Amino acid sequence: MTSLRSPTRRSLLAGTAALGGASLLPRVAFAKGSLIATTYPGTWEDAYRTVVMPALKKKDDIDLELAPLFAMDQVGKAKAARGAPPFDVFVLDPGPRIVALEGGLFEKFDGKKLTNLGKIPPSLVDDAGVCVGAQVVGIAYNPKKVPAPKGWKDLLVEPWVSRLGLTGFQTTFGTSSLIELSKQFGGSLTNVEPALAELKKVLPKVAAVGLPAAMPGLFQQGQCDVMYTNTQTVATLRGKGIDIAFVKPESGAIAFFTTMHIAKGTAELANAYKYLDLVVSKEIQEALTKPPYNFLPINKDAVLPPDLPMKSLDEMTGYVQHDWAKINPLRASWIEKFNKEMAK
Repeated sequence: MTSLRSPTRRSLLAGTAALGGASLLPRVAFAKGSLIATTYPGTWEDAYRTVVMPALKKKDDIDLELAPLFAMDQVGKAKAARGAPPFDVFVLDPGPRIVALEGGLFEKFDGKKLTNLGKIPPSLVDDAGVCVGAQVVGIAYNPKKVPAPKGWKDLLVEPWVSRLGLTGFQTTFGTSSLIELSKQFGGSLTNVEPALAELKKVLPKVAAVGLPAAMPGLFQQGQCDVMYTNTQTVATLRGKGIDIAFVKPESGAIAFFTTMHIAKGTAELANAYKYLDLVVSKEIQEALTKPPYNFLPINKDAVLPPDLPMKSLDEMTGYVQHDWAKINPLRASWIEKFNKEMAK
């Protein structure tokens, strides 16, 4: 059964029926343990290949195969698989998590199967999955080029607006930031029109408009000196020697959590729990905080990096969090409108 199942899963991941899969069959069929888990392309993939993959092999003799996919691509492929999951574990941010949950794509999660359960804040585990990392979102700026902004409104006035790097709703951090900007002008969680109207007024002055993935590069090149982003991006750029600092907006920094979930119908349930238990362990969580990865840990025993805007995980309960069940139905139209109105 295993040798038939695995090439089907890999075909779905690759989007093609032929991957030279025959050579994969002996390894998958005879390995003591195997698992296919998604990861985000870029830093996540590098970190999990370097840190998690060898640790899982050493601890549990499980061969981990990583499938680098953005969140909604994971959801789309799992839905298209029609009950034959192309991977065993998802990694998702809040919005896609809700889409997948509504689609019935997860096994019911039993946190008691994690030996590290007591080291995770109770709010970060539920019957859908477990949080494996946190993000804090605020404003980044070059302290040698502009003074520290105090809040979201400052981004739209000088000296910041002419050095602003603007990006849209494609990411969790971008959507969250623009919602908070909108609130400063009378908007709300579900009404971002005030933000778009104000941005349109100042658009001729804005230094750069780009896709989210392009913003760190634009900042590094000096094409912009202020942007909304997460602490991980700030730490990564600082590690490259870039002059960058992070500000918690006076209305509050934003917090969101990345979670992992076991795919409905997986044949690797036991290995999936072993994988998740390892990912949330103190050793792995601390290893992932180190450069060049700069993850924010969720294990209470893990030491927080010194340059984060808080001293403990408990502080994050006071940060701004958003209801993505209300955001999701509106987000596609927000993306379309931003792209149409803000393209320079």
